Amino acid sequence: MKINYKMILSYDGTKYYGWEHQPNTPLTIQGKLEQVLLRMTGQPVEVIGAGRTDAGVHACAMVANARFETGMTETEIRDYMNGYLPEDICVCEIRQASDRFHSRYNAIGKTYRYTCYVGEAKPVFDRRFVYIPEERPDADRMREAAAYLTGTHDYASFCGNPRMKKSTVRKVDQIEIAQEGACLTFTYHGTGFLQHMVRIMTGMLLETGYGKRTPESMEDLLEAKKRALAGFTAPAKGLCLMKVDYD
Repeated sequence: MKINYKMILSYDGTKYYGWEHQPNTPLTIQGKLEQVLLRMTGQPVEVIGAGRTDAGVHACAMVANARFETGMTETEIRDYMNGYLPEDICVCEIRQASDRFHSRYNAIGKTYRYTCYVGEAKPVFDRRFVYIPEERPDADRMREAAAYLTGTHDYASFCGNPRMKKSTVRKVDQIEIAQEGACLTFTYHGTGFLQHMVRIMTGMLLETGYGKRTPESMEDLLEAKKRALAGFTAPAKGLCLMKVDYD
């Protein structure tokens, strides 16, 4: 009998082409997980993620679920998978879930964090996980701009998919900008995010911090609903999925 398992995963997305299967490449997070589960069970297993992180994006706590049959305990499944997964992907936790649990459809919120390095020395050991901006941005200007981006809006100007046919309305209930030491972080919480949305928003906040845009221009971008007006997309390596919320 197949059981629905819920997994909490962490991964360094540097060398991967994102979460989702891509034609002609095994280098996706989903692909690596399914390869190991095929080896373990002898049967093809679909792994469903709570979201589709882009190429180069990381995760501290991605949630996924998969249905399969095995005589192993949850601890044995976790240890088996970690034994065969590459060192940059980890199954932190696995446990039996209800048969109706769906990691993507049941998610009610997500937290992403974008990290910039604003120190003077090179971030040698963190270089794969931070973006070094062209200059030190003004945090107060960025917080003022973030206030315009918070709430329920049509974020079409912040969507990287030009062929998006579904609604681009989303709710972003928190954007927190903080600096601790040499790291400047942008933490976003919302019900869901469009393709590249967090990275585009970060790019616009940085440009505001550089003085290239006014905080009030964020309102104009939202009203325009035109991606071409939003400009800069922050690089993928600074972005990490921190948490997925469920009831």
